[in-house]
Amino acid sequence: MEGITQMAKKKDPTPGEAIAKSIIETYDPKTTEDIQDALKSIFGPIFESMLEGEMEHHLGFASNDHSEKTTTNRRNGRGKKTINTSMGGIEINPPRDREATFDPQIIPKRTTDVSSIEGKVLSMYAKGISQRDIADIIEDIYGFSISHQQISIITDSVLEELTTWQRRPLKKFYPFLFVDCFYVNIRTEYETKKHAIYTILAYDLKGKKDILGLWIGESENKSQWMQIFDELKIRGVEDIGFISMDGLPGLEDGAATIFPKAVIQRCIVHMIRNSIKYIPQKKYKAFTAHLKLIYKAPNKKVALLEFEKFKEQWSEYPGAIRVWDANWKHVEQLYNYTEAIRKVMYTTNAIESVNS
Repeated sequence: MEGITQMAKKKDPTPGEAIAKSIIETYDPKTTEDIQDALKSIFGPIFESMLEGEMEHHLGFASNDHSEKTTTNRRNGRGKKTINTSMGGIEINPPRDREATFDPQIIPKRTTDVSSIEGKVLSMYAKGISQRDIADIIEDIYGFSISHQQISIITDSVLEELTTWQRRPLKKFYPFLFVDCFYVNIRTEYETKKHAIYTILAYDLKGKKDILGLWIGESENKSQWMQIFDELKIRGVEDIGFISMDGLPGLEDGAATIFPKAVIQRCIVHMIRNSIKYIPQKKYKAFTAHLKLIYKAPNKKVALLEFEKFKEQWSEYPGAIRVWDANWKHVEQLYNYTEAIRKVMYTTNAIESVNS
C-alpha cells in the first residue's frame, strides 16, 4: 500500500516548470509581449551571475572570502554594457578586476551581440533580401537597429574566406569527377533573376568527396564549362579518371579537350529521364524496369541482348529508342570496368544530392 501511495503522489515539478511558475507569480503576464518582457528582465541577472562565476574561477576565491589570498589581483567593481539578445537590448553590469586580466567566455570582451545575428544577416542576404529590408527586419524582431554599414561589414567578412576557397590548390589526380548545373534566383543590384550554378564534385584516391568549386553564369553553355575545366588545370589538376555528366551539347567535347585521357560517362539517370518523355505515363514502370535489365546487366554481352529486346518491344516509341541508340557507347563502356566502378560512375546522383 505504501508503494501505491507514493506512486499516487504528484511528481516534483521540473526545473522548467518551477521557473515558469515563479515568472507567472512574479510578473503576472497577460500577453505574449508581457512574457517576453519578463524573460528579458531575467536575462540580465542570469548573465551577470554567470560572469560572476567566471570571475570567481579566474581569481580563485569568492567575493565574500576574507582568507589570505595567493594573488594580488582583486575585484574592481562593475562595468556597464548593453548586449543585443534575441529579446532585444539588455543592460548588464559585468564584474571587473584590478589587473584587467579577466577574459570572460560567456560574453567575451568587446562582444555586444549574443544573438548570432551575423548568421541571420548572411542567411537573409543570401536569400536576396535587400540591406534596407534586413535592417528593418532585425529592428522589428530583435528590438535594436543595425546600420547598412554594419550589414556590409558582416556580408563582406565572408568574402576573403570565399576567395581563398575558390583559389585553393587542388590534387593532381581525381579518379571520379561529377559535373552538374542547376538554376537559382540571385539578387543583383537592380533585380532578382535566375542564374546557372556550375558545380563540380570529386572523389579523391581515398574516396573522400570534395566540392572543387561553384561558378555562376547567366546560363549553362559549353564555353563556360571549358573555362571551368581549364581553371581546374591551372589549380593543379593534371588528370581525371572518369567524368560523369548530363547530355548538354558540347559538354563532352569540352571536357575531352582539357582532359583527353578521362573517360567521359553520360549519366544513365539523365538518359532515362530524357527517354520517358516519349512514353505514356501508365507505361513508365514497365519501361524503366526493362531499361534496368540493360544497364544493370552482369556483362556487356547480356546488356547488348537486352538492348535488342528493348528496341523490339518498344519500337512504337522511336524517340525513346533514339535516346539510347545515340548514347549506346556510354552504356557499353560501363562494362569495361568492375561492378564497383560502374556503380559510382553510371549516375550523377552524388552531385545532385549536393545541389538539392
